[in-house]
Amino acid sequence: MAPVINNTQEQQFEVESNGLKATLTYRFYKRDIALMHTSVPEGLSGMGIATMLAKEAFAYAKATKKPVMVYCPFVAGFVKKHPEYEAQLDPEYYTAKR
Repeated sequence: MAPVINNTQEQQFEVESNGLKATLTYRFYKRDIALMHTSVPEGLSGMGIATMLAKEAFAYAKATKKPVMVYCPFVAGFVKKHPEYEAQLDPEYYTAKR
């Protein structure tokens, strides 16, 4: 599997495989990084790519000391399954229903 790339110009984490691209888009807001939307083409679904993207986004946020805002439903579900990432969330903006 190809590595996750942080495409800073497009503000998205990407994985390309077999001519297809999966993405997790983000935006910066004040001191935070907002994780907006995950998109995985059908040809790449079921391979754990969305999870790879989410893990890379949280690793980037940790490395840059940015609290995380979650708007993406997939990422919200990811955090529920992996509560070790909750400490990185900005509690003021965490929008996932608990």
